[in-house]
Amino acid sequence: MSTRITSSMTSRSVLADIEAAHERLAKTQQELSSQKAISVPSDDPFGTTRALEFRSELEGNQQYQRNVQEASSWQDVTDAALTQIGDFTLRARDLLVQGSTDTASPTDRSAIAAEIDQLVDSLKSEANARYAGRYVFAGTQTQTPPYQQGAVDTYAGDANTIKRQIGPNVQLDVNVTGQSAVGDGSTGLIAALRKIAADLRTPGTTSALQGSDLQALDAAHDSLTNLRAVVGARTNRLDAALSRLQELEGSTTKLLSQTEDIDFAQTMVDFSNQQAVYTAALKAGAQVVQPSLLDFLK
Repeated sequence: MSTRITSSMTSRSVLADIEAAHERLAKTQQELSSQKAISVPSDDPFGTTRALEFRSELEGNQQYQRNVQEASSWQDVTDAALTQIGDFTLRARDLLVQGSTDTASPTDRSAIAAEIDQLVDSLKSEANARYAGRYVFAGTQTQTPPYQQGAVDTYAGDANTIKRQIGPNVQLDVNVTGQSAVGDGSTGLIAALRKIAADLRTPGTTSALQGSDLQALDAAHDSLTNLRAVVGARTNRLDAALSRLQELEGSTTKLLSQTEDIDFAQTMVDFSNQQAVYTAALKAGAQVVQPSLLDFLK
């Protein structure tokens, strides 16, 4: 038994074909407009999953880069302060050598002691260096100035380390504590300078100035030099980490583009072909659905 093809069936079929051609054309036009091959997950479920993974990786990478850049700035501030403190230490050494000679008078030694006291305040100011409103030498007590000006030499920070995550499961210490850099009234550089100033004001201490005082000051300067080496090594590691992260960002961005962006040249060819198909379908459809009962009654 044959199926009778009616004009209404033909019209519906033609209209369905035209609508399908129009949908394909509209989708391709939308891709050209957005430059994206994936507009909704149903366009490419697998590609959508990969794109989401790549975007997540990029977000993590960019956060690591921000951490690295902040840590690098922290190192710059720390190194600048340590450099200045080192200069103050060398100045104090020159003064110590001058004051420890037998030719230096009590007045000379008193004046030198006063300058050393000023150097202590100066190095405390450097040890109160801040980055982004935080005290870099205060351990984790970053809102507390680690030192006070004047005679009180107590360290107000703590010995805790501050870490920054610079990669997946990779953390780096970024801080140097004031205790390790300059000490306080009983240990380290500050204690050595206070002892020197006191001995300069005390008669008969030339041997101490030339011996134990000079040794303590040199040891404190060596400690500063070692800390600067640590900061320099951290800076080099951060530079390498940033370079690696930037390379990874570039490769991930490329993979994301390959996953969700269109091939512009190919899409233009598809658009032209689909536009021609749609136009032809409209013309053919017009010829098919044009005859009507009135045409036969003429």
